[in-house]
Amino acid sequence: MGILTGKRIVVTGVLTDASLAFGVAKLAQEEGAEVVLTGAGRGLSLTQRTARKLPHEAPVFEFDVTDPAHVESVREAVKAHWGGVDGVLHSIGFAPANCLGEDIMEAQWSDVSVAIQVSAYSLKTLADAFVPLMSSGGSFVGLDFDNTVAWPAYNWMGVAKSALESTSRYLARGLGPQNIRFNLIAAGPIKTMAAKSIPGFKKFEDVWDDRSPLGWDVTDSLPVAKSCVALLSDYFPATTGEIIHVDGGYHATGA
Repeated sequence: MGILTGKRIVVTGVLTDASLAFGVAKLAQEEGAEVVLTGAGRGLSLTQRTARKLPHEAPVFEFDVTDPAHVESVREAVKAHWGGVDGVLHSIGFAPANCLGEDIMEAQWSDVSVAIQVSAYSLKTLADAFVPLMSSGGSFVGLDFDNTVAWPAYNWMGVAKSALESTSRYLARGLGPQNIRFNLIAAGPIKTMAAKSIPGFKKFEDVWDDRSPLGWDVTDSLPVAKSCVALLSDYFPATTGEIIHVDGGYHATGA
């Protein structure tokens, strides 16, 4: 018996087996959950291919969070497959290239709005899709990056992550009466496809391990996966609107 035995978990954001979401999906299965994945656009075929690398191949449903029609279609597909949902992992983020880098002034609203819709408002879009299937409550867990400070090169993605944090708090407040929890994991830097798209990511790698009291391995996503799985389980029944740092303690240290 694992801590997710009997749970039905929707996992977004799996592209390759290096994705943080893949680690969560894998551990969720090992802890007894049934898992489905979602993918979109050109990445859908990657998600389908990677789904076969899980301990148990997971079904993949198309879900583009920028397409309103997909909210109903993915809900109906998951409803037909399971009937209900117990938990959802939000691992969705994207910013156009000019939203990243060292020039905060370069991006215009047309680009910034894409980053905010895909990376932050999408948490509400996931709620639109799956809350109607949570008749007995449930848990949403999102992958975050601490935004109490400004980071090199992160720029408008940092703004989008701050919006994600606020969105999570308001969803926690609004849906708590339905016994639905919203929490975020502020993860330290991990080498993923998403990380490779951030100019200057090496700067994070170079300092994180030295400044983290517990140390930090940028190639090891298991601590993040364990924390997500714990929040998706029934082990945090009275925790919502929270941001849990899984970063080796980096956020708590000074120079």
